[in-house]
Amino acid sequence: MDDMNNDASNDINSDINNNAANKKRKKFFNAKNTIIALVIIVVFLLGSISSIGFISIINKTSPTNILNSSTQNEKPQKLGVGAGGNSDNNVNNSSIGETPKKEGTGTTGTVIESGSATLAAFDEAISQLAQKVMPSIVNIRVKVMQEDFYGNQQEQEGVGSGVIYSSDGYIITNSHVAGNALEMFVTLSDGTEYPAKLIGADANTDIAVIKIEAQNLKPATFTSIENVKVGEIAIALGSPFGLQKSVTMGVISALGREISVSADTLPMVDLIQTDATINPGNSGGPLVNSEGQVIGINTMIYSTSGSSAGVGFSIPTDTATNIASQIIKYGKSRLPVMGIEMGDNTTDIKGVLVTTVTSGYPAEKAGIKSGDIITELNGKKVETQYELFAQILRQNVGDNLSVKVYRQGSYLTFNVELVERPAPASQ
Repeated sequence: MDDMNNDASNDINSDINNNAANKKRKKFFNAKNTIIALVIIVVFLLGSISSIGFISIINKTSPTNILNSSTQNEKPQKLGVGAGGNSDNNVNNSSIGETPKKEGTGTTGTVIESGSATLAAFDEAISQLAQKVMPSIVNIRVKVMQEDFYGNQQEQEGVGSGVIYSSDGYIITNSHVAGNALEMFVTLSDGTEYPAKLIGADANTDIAVIKIEAQNLKPATFTSIENVKVGEIAIALGSPFGLQKSVTMGVISALGREISVSADTLPMVDLIQTDATINPGNSGGPLVNSEGQVIGINTMIYSTSGSSAGVGFSIPTDTATNIASQIIKYGKSRLPVMGIEMGDNTTDIKGVLVTTVTSGYPAEKAGIKSGDIITELNGKKVETQYELFAQILRQNVGDNLSVKVYRQGSYLTFNVELVERPAPASQ
């Protein structure tokens, strides 16, 4: 009997303990489920906020406008049926400016359609830009004498591109395209072909001017490199590998690049770097901005294969048009100098160190001395020799240049009249 009582007592105690444990488990699981639910809600909210923010960036609008748009379009619509209940109404509403909504898309559908419209508008803008600029671009075929593998001189053909500079037939291209040509033929965008003659070429800047006997041509529009920023759209036009009317697009990768091409020429300075595809045959063609204005003349690429590797260079229009104007006026380029030699500046003053002042030249006459540090030219700061040279290339012989220098704790300003660079002794 006592055993039965003990067994009953144990069973009761066991049930009580089990009930208590079950209650604890339920409380634990309830708390755990509550925490998981809260975490899910927070993640959902954060995801929604991030999505709205991302969508607002794509559509160039504020998150508030997107939310308002969602609220205003809460009425569900069936696919192909307008607010009035039939497809005809839907078409009519669309024609007066209301965008039909796809079933189940809600705000997301509106955003996708808006994004597609933006891309379509962008495509159309690039296409119109190409059509606008193309009449000012020419294909150039040249015949040159080149050495073959055995050192024998042979006549060969080459191709390049050019930019119409004036309505009466002056065309800008590269010196390495036209400078040594025996014959040249220019093909306009309408297919008309003309023989061309070389007016002049400058190997130091790789700019040449050729001319065809034609009138009423459409000259390109040029803009200063000062209006160009890194990251902006860049479009290269020309005849890569002889394929006329080719268009490629990229961005301005960098500004102010300098490259030494050979020991016989001055370094090329102030170059524009772009990832717009430039290949053999693009040389002499334009690099244009999103408004169709020429910002540079394509000149070379950096490549291990000979074809585009995404690193191309263009001569800025400031240099190109200035040299072209000199060639048209004088039959040659007239590079200006002020008569100094430059060296490495190891001081804390940012500028270009003058190591030597050439006797009898403008810098000496103006009062500039060895040891001076040139900090500005015509109010523009210069910190390297290449920047100083680039600014001088934009000037002409006879121009007066305001030169600010640092000398022994003081800043002085001199007026220097530029003179023509003497021809190398070998010439």
